[in-house]
Amino acid sequence: MDSLKSILSVAASGMRAQGERLKVVSENVANAASSGSTPGADPYQRKVISFAEMVDRDSGASMVEVADITRDTTEFELRYDPSHPAADPDGFVKVSNVQTVMEMSNMREASRSYEANLNMFETARRMRSSLLDLLK
Repeated sequence: MDSLKSILSVAASGMRAQGERLKVVSENVANAASSGSTPGADPYQRKVISFAEMVDRDSGASMVEVADITRDTTEFELRYDPSHPAADPDGFVKVSNVQTVMEMSNMREASRSYEANLNMFETARRMRSSLLDLLK
């Protein structure tokens, strides 16, 4: 495999991984205000994504892939709201363990990483086009 094609593959794997990360962050933000529907029920539990290195057999290039999407085991916060349908006998409701500020930071980082991979992809594409022009 030529090196420019390897660069395209590496950048594409980075964009796929960061796209999945953005999807997980979006799910977390969308469910940040959730609570259980019955007394004592657990609310939405934050998801966490992890990446792994993968070596492409054809090119030998090191790429990134999603290794796992797991649930964050951080304790749920308790909020006193005795009128809520999910309140326990003491009047406390479990709320999601999603912290929106942290999710926004994570989203920004994923967005920047996606942009970096996109720039790398575009640069490799332009280099390939220039090379083809030279060969004409």
